[in-house]
Amino acid sequence: MSVRRRTLLGLGVAAATGGGMSLLGSSAAAGTLSTPRMSSPRQAPTAQFAIGVRQFNWSRGNRQLTTKVFYPAAGTPGGNPIPNAPIAGGVFPIAEWSHGMGCNSDCYSSQTHDLASAGFICPAPSFSDNTNIGSVYNGNWSKDVSEVLTRTLTLNNTAGDPFAGHIDTRAGVGVSGHSMGGMTTHGLLTTWPDNRIVAAVPVACVDMGNPAGLAAKVLFIHGSNDGTCDINSARAAYNELRAPKAFLTHVGADHGQYLVPDYRYYAQTKNTFLDWFRWSLYGDTAARDRLQSDATSNGTSWQAALT
Repeated sequence: MSVRRRTLLGLGVAAATGGGMSLLGSSAAAGTLSTPRMSSPRQAPTAQFAIGVRQFNWSRGNRQLTTKVFYPAAGTPGGNPIPNAPIAGGVFPIAEWSHGMGCNSDCYSSQTHDLASAGFICPAPSFSDNTNIGSVYNGNWSKDVSEVLTRTLTLNNTAGDPFAGHIDTRAGVGVSGHSMGGMTTHGLLTTWPDNRIVAAVPVACVDMGNPAGLAAKVLFIHGSNDGTCDINSARAAYNELRAPKAFLTHVGADHGQYLVPDYRYYAQTKNTFLDWFRWSLYGDTAARDRLQSDATSNGTSWQAALT
């Protein structure tokens, strides 16, 4: 794919309302690479967890990477994340989330909280230049994500850290994000690859380059009436990738309304999103087998090549 075929996203978009999300996200480059080794397939947790959150003030060179890490916590499920709550018993894979334009790690609470409650450790960085589309196309956001992944994984072997021994460092990692965050996610599969990635969900993205050949399962989510990120660009990106891959289209939806819990077909977003990570990071084949039913409704269409 040539660079000129990429579709630049428009910037005249308002912030999304409800569900703690914003509209635009960005792409960037990768950092330290290592090859993941899949752990034995296992069933992902079936019960919901309470949610904990820790904040880290990391950096990459002169770029500040304030990151909130949402995680499964001990205690009663439901309610808001509890700062520094004890982590639940178990070993959990990493599924990262990248926010959109003008936003931060709290904007997409529906997605970050859903991941933590379902049994994933979800680092969510706040990009310091969160309105700079140039940082999408020069790779800074993707590189920031790779740094955040490295810092999060390191906690597993940090003596005395509450996460020590609780992070699945063998399963590989998942990445996801919306709009500029979706572009960041696709950038990590293409122009700025990170070999640790085995699962990715770019939401409302545009094509960021040629596939780098990562062994990653990739789910695209998009609204058919997205006036900000052209769905045809995302479809071109989908077509270039090898299987396993899937494309969930919300028919008639705009740039991000399907990420808001009160949207009529939000369940199709949530269930497909979570089961994609359950399959990819836990090796849960029952989650894989649910994907088509997860995605199917009167307001969606589903295209997939899972083998």
